[in-house]
Amino acid sequence: MKKHLSPAKQQQQHQQQPPADVPAPGGEVTVQQLNELLSNGSGFYSLPTQHFNEVFPRIYIGNAFVAQNAMRLQKLGVTHVLNVAEGTSFMHVNTSVEFYTGTGITYHGIQANDTEQFDLSAFFEEGADFIDKALAHNNGKGKVYVHCREGYSRSPTMVVAYLMLRHKMDARLAVATVRHKREIGPNDGFLRQLCQLNEKLAKEGKLNGEVGKLKTK
Repeated sequence: MKKHLSPAKQQQQHQQQPPADVPAPGGEVTVQQLNELLSNGSGFYSLPTQHFNEVFPRIYIGNAFVAQNAMRLQKLGVTHVLNVAEGTSFMHVNTSVEFYTGTGITYHGIQANDTEQFDLSAFFEEGADFIDKALAHNNGKGKVYVHCREGYSRSPTMVVAYLMLRHKMDARLAVATVRHKREIGPNDGFLRQLCQLNEKLAKEGKLNGEVGKLKTK
């Protein structure tokens, strides 16, 4: 489990910007490097301060609270929901296609566990395809809400993988991009899977040669 800061320290860290300089791809990406982008350098991680955040144009990462509030999603203009924690246990979110019937929202569920042993990478392509479909909806005006229980580990991992697969981002830039907009802390098993994806995409020449600096607003 990731270590967390006290609420006061979380607030202090929230003011802190993530590193703007992200190394260009080419070298091996390690779990330690990704953790350094996620933490404050002392091995501490902040919990999300918002129910949801727009982490990339029209891509939202959030928690179960908003996922289970169809009216709130409609108000946001969300057209698609990707539940990366589908299931009935306490650590899952029990929604379904039926849950969103009549809302105009298209649903897709992935039954993932937030454990280091769970192979979330088996669903990276499936998740990326759904996000692509969502964003292309309504002549490119669709919005997708990607969530798990807290919007902290499973769903951010899926969005990072999407940025790598579809936007050719190196793992460090993809993690930094999402972390810049939301406090996240994927478990080390998921980070390892992102490192493996990075290695695979780099070998296939599917990552941008230059990542430059993370743009800040």
